[in-house]
Amino acid sequence: MSRAAPFFCLLDKGLHRRTVHGGEPIRPTMKGRLAILLVLNLLCMTASVAPIAQADTGNTGWRNVGIDPAMWLDGPEPEDTPMKDTYQGNAIVEIEVSYVPGHLTSRAYGVVVIELFEQWAPITTENMITNVEDGIYDGIFFHRVIDDFVVQGGDPTCSRVGAYPLTSPQCGSGGTGDTIPLELDPNLSHVDGAIGMARSQDPDSADAQWYIAETEAHNLDPENRDDEGYATFGIVRDGMSLVRGIALTPTSDDPTGDEQIQNPASSAGRPIYEAEIISVRMTGVSDPDGTLRFGDLLDEDTTTWFSSLSDAFAVIGLSMGAVGVLAVAGFLVFYVGRIDPPLNIKPEREQLTVDAVLIEEPS
Repeated sequence: MSRAAPFFCLLDKGLHRRTVHGGEPIRPTMKGRLAILLVLNLLCMTASVAPIAQADTGNTGWRNVGIDPAMWLDGPEPEDTPMKDTYQGNAIVEIEVSYVPGHLTSRAYGVVVIELFEQWAPITTENMITNVEDGIYDGIFFHRVIDDFVVQGGDPTCSRVGAYPLTSPQCGSGGTGDTIPLELDPNLSHVDGAIGMARSQDPDSADAQWYIAETEAHNLDPENRDDEGYATFGIVRDGMSLVRGIALTPTSDDPTGDEQIQNPASSAGRPIYEAEIISVRMTGVSDPDGTLRFGDLLDEDTTTWFSSLSDAFAVIGLSMGAVGVLAVAGFLVFYVGRIDPPLNIKPEREQLTVDAVLIEEPS
C-alpha cells in the first residue's frame, strides 16, 4: 500500500464511522462523493506540480554554494604571486583534522580550508575532487610529517588497523591505482600553504597522495630542480595554524617535536600520536564578488532579476494554493461526515427514568 493509502482509509472510515440504531452505516450522498473526488484530484495535481517548480528554481550541489573569502582569517604568509588572490568559482575543500601538538597535551581539532586553482591545474584538481567525492580520504591519517617542510597525507591505505600506529603495510605507498600526468603552470609554485601532489620518481605517477607546504618550499619547483619538479594545485585559505601544529607534532624521526633529538634510524616522519584526517569534503566555490551569495540582485540585467522574482512568486503562490486546497478538503470531509441519517430510520432516543423515593412525613 502506498503512503497515501492510510489517509484514504481514514477518510473512508470517517465517512462510515457513524451508525444508526440497527448497525446500518450512514453513507454520503452523490454530491458528497463528487466533492471528495474533486478534492483528491486537486491534491494530486498540487503534488505533481510542486516538484517541477522546485526543480526549475532550485540549486543543488556544492558548485552552487558561494563562500565569502572574508570568512578566512587564518591563512599562510602571503607571497606576491597569483596564488595570493582568490578567484571566482574555484572549488573549496575542507579538511577536518585532529592531532596532538606534543607530549602531555590534549588533542586539538579544526578545519583546514583549501582553494583549488582549477583554471591552472584542471587535471589535478579534477582528480582531487573525484577522490574527495569518493570519500577515500575520510578516516585516514597524515603518514609523513616534517617540520619546516611538509605534512603529507591522502594515502587511502593509511588508516588504523586496531590501535594506532598499527596500519596497512602499504601505508605510504598506496593509492587508487589511477595516476595522472604531471601538470605544471607558471602561476603555481610552492608558496607557504601550497598543496601539491606527491609522486614517485616517475613524474607522471601522482595518484591520490598530497602534501601541504608548512613553509615556502620552492626547492620543489621545477625551475629549482634537475628533474621535472612537483605540481601544486591549490593553497590553504584558512586553518594554516592547524597545519603548523601538525608539523610540530612528535614523529618517529623527531620524537620530541622540537628537533632537539633526532632518530637516525628513521626518516619516515610518522607521527607518534595519530594526526587524523577525520573527513574531507567539497563545501562550495569561492565567491569574492558575491554572485552566488546574492544572485541576480547584483545583476544589471533587470530582465533576469524580474524572471527570478516571478519564479519566487510562483513558488509562493503554489504553496499558498496547496494550503487552500487542504483547507477546502478538510471542510468538505467535515461537512460530508455530518450527513444526516435517512428519514425512514429514527435514531434511538435515550429513555430517562426517575425513581420514586418515598419520604415519610414526620410524626
